[in-house]
Amino acid sequence: MSMTAIGPAPLRFGANYTPRTDWMHAWMSLDLDEVRRDFTTLAGLGLDHVRLFPLWTVLQPNRTLIREQAVADVRAVVDVAASVGLDATVDVIQGHLSSFDFLPSWLFTWHDKNMFTHPDALSGQVALVTRLGEALADAPNFLGFTTGNETNQFSAKNHPSPWPVTADEAANWITTLLDAAQAAAPAQQHVHSEYDAAWYMDGHGFTPAHASRLGAMTTVHSWIFNGTAQRYGGRSVASDRHAEYMIELSRAFANDPGRAVWLQEVGAPSNCLTPEEAPGFLEATVRWAARTENLWGVTWWCSHDVSRQLADFPELEYSLGLIDAEGEVKPIGRRFAEIIPELRARQEPPARTTAIVIEVDADEIPVSRGAMSPGGAIFQAWVDLCTAGMDPAFVTSIDAERPEVLTARGITELVRPVLGEARDYTSQNTVV
Repeated sequence: MSMTAIGPAPLRFGANYTPRTDWMHAWMSLDLDEVRRDFTTLAGLGLDHVRLFPLWTVLQPNRTLIREQAVADVRAVVDVAASVGLDATVDVIQGHLSSFDFLPSWLFTWHDKNMFTHPDALSGQVALVTRLGEALADAPNFLGFTTGNETNQFSAKNHPSPWPVTADEAANWITTLLDAAQAAAPAQQHVHSEYDAAWYMDGHGFTPAHASRLGAMTTVHSWIFNGTAQRYGGRSVASDRHAEYMIELSRAFANDPGRAVWLQEVGAPSNCLTPEEAPGFLEATVRWAARTENLWGVTWWCSHDVSRQLADFPELEYSLGLIDAEGEVKPIGRRFAEIIPELRARQEPPARTTAIVIEVDADEIPVSRGAMSPGGAIFQAWVDLCTAGMDPAFVTSIDAERPEVLTARGITELVRPVLGEARDYTSQNTVV
């Protein structure tokens, strides 16, 4: 299913929910009063939705055991969100968050199974999607599932214990879970998410076409600690417009010109920005993204800082919240609240008459995903055009030879970067 023609619908603004007390470990012993406290604060900022992360290990500790209490807890949190006026999206195969992997024991060490390809692993995941979908389908504020948070990192060559996949195997995993979600909760919009290896890492099984064509809409996760801030600066054109860059990249690979894009995850990392720079970075990022066509909404990472009582997180994770660990709204949270009323009403997107060409092969996989990564020829062409005051678009080399596609998108000029030597993108989706 594809969601098209956003039209006049208000732009959505939300937060990825990181519980103030005990972080995601709160799912082990849920306190709904604390959830309500957290959600009330978020609603007070003017947010309209939250993205929830019930842990896979809590939901399904054995392949054939889906804990009914854990399922009931997810429904209870969705209902609490409704009680304060928030919609909710739910990540269902929640195996990775903030540098920690949450994989059930039936998938690794002595029971090692490729989660993407092993028949038993796949059937177990389908069962969980189905059961949770049945429990949430009639919740009026339930927006739909994300299959999991950046699960493609389990297949990346730089993961400590990767489960490699081909492009066809990745597509089969995505579609199998999305089909199960659609069957269990047919009224909702279901999506999948990847970290930027899908866009920037050559040879990676998850591809731009998967991101831009499968699921109800495209999700984008934008992090400037991937080399963007290190190379260009935390408050550079490249960093301020990185989310916009990824949104526009996705449009080049979408078959449906009206396909919606969800900026599902973006944050202000402290290893790239000072506390004083963070509010301005948020505002710039959201304003540039809001100018893109068919944007569904922006979901900031994250709601609350991780408490210093919890050990071994990467340092930046302790300061990513809109709200601090004591429950006080931070300057970055106040800035988000200030700009939401203005940006919720959609603005006319700029004409993008100049497009940068992305060379692709016969399977529509970029010839050099490294060229799209920070510092690569395609990325640099974007930065140069933006610096010159332009609003560039992207097209694949296949579409660049189709006049009807260019005309439909209003593209009158093509820029073809010289790709040069191959680049090996190795940045991870976390910093440890």
